[in-house]
Amino acid sequence: MPFPRLLTLLALLLATAAPAANGEPITAESLSCSGITKQSGLIRCKGPADLEIEISGPDGEHLRTVQTDETGAVLIGLRQDEPSPLRLKPLASDIPPISLTIAPRQDDFRLINGFNCDKVDARTDAQKQHAAESWVKKQAAFASFNPGPQLRDGFVEPVDGPASSPFGPTRKYIGTGANGEACEKISVHEGYDFAVPTGTPVYAPAGGRVVLADPDLYYEGGTVFLDHGGGLVSVFLHLSEVTVEEGHVISQGEPLGKTGNTGRTTGPHLHWAVKWRNSASDSRDGDFYIDPALLLNWGR
Repeated sequence: MPFPRLLTLLALLLATAAPAANGEPITAESLSCSGITKQSGLIRCKGPADLEIEISGPDGEHLRTVQTDETGAVLIGLRQDEPSPLRLKPLASDIPPISLTIAPRQDDFRLINGFNCDKVDARTDAQKQHAAESWVKKQAAFASFNPGPQLRDGFVEPVDGPASSPFGPTRKYIGTGANGEACEKISVHEGYDFAVPTGTPVYAPAGGRVVLADPDLYYEGGTVFLDHGGGLVSVFLHLSEVTVEEGHVISQGEPLGKTGNTGRTTGPHLHWAVKWRNSASDSRDGDFYIDPALLLNWGR
């Protein structure tokens, strides 16, 4: 047997049969994950192309199934209440599963009294029509996926200014409407806010494709959705000016618009949210928001 061919054969045997440090065999194909292993964080896993991966909790309960793309990569968002450890099991494969420890987070509960119900709820027929039309636009944008490459670079802050409201707190609003009727509303703050004056430039925190650019959604006001690939999309709300159009491919640091006080809001600020969507599922019910602030450490 020629010497070069013998070396190649030996290398293949070692790659498929040599024991690892934990006693498990090293396979030619494997699954590895890295990223922000904290509740509301984001991880990237790498394995064979088009590999289905079942994610289960500590008691074996099925949580979701994801799939790597043609390059073998997949972005996996972590819920605000994600259990730990997570077990990631490759399906239809002899690749061994891996376990990830997910760090917990602590989020505040906030009670807000004296709330003006008319500031948020759609009450008149015109408001309800506007809200319904806005909902259709948002759902269509969330259902579309950027066919380009997955996110490769890290994130930078989209605006130059101080952060105000963090991701995660549960807010309970108690107040009245113009007719004196009492109201109560509970919501989780699913974005990361910056306290900046109207007209402050907003820049892309990472590259992507614009999938929604609308100056007047009912709740959100001026809005831009920027799809970073791999199912990850940034949402920018309450803009006074939108300077991009749907379909535009944007690089990190390029302008998207200017901050404002549009939509249902109580003051000028930027609301930046990031939604993880499971591109392996046709149902959008399993999608959820993750913490943008954590993404500022992505890849560092």
